[in-house]
Amino acid sequence: MMPAGTASGTDSDTWEQQCPLCGQSNGCAVAQGLPAAQCWCMTAEIDPQALQRLAPAERGQRCICPACGRAEPAQPNPGD
Repeated sequence: MMPAGTASGTDSDTWEQQCPLCGQSNGCAVAQGLPAAQCWCMTAEIDPQALQRLAPAERGQRCICPACGRAEPAQPNPGD
């Protein structure tokens, strides 16, 4: 996650608020200057495979969006 507190309207702000996987808004509360506790990711189950899709240099530095981070519900096994 990127630290908050950058000046509004900069390329850095866009980078912080953009999902590195799909390019859409990541909805990051911290990038919007809000407390981390208000971020969508604090109460969501994040798909570990989605995080693995991040470039190594972006892991722990960039926030993905809810759509890309959504853990898919387990599918029933057709043989059950």
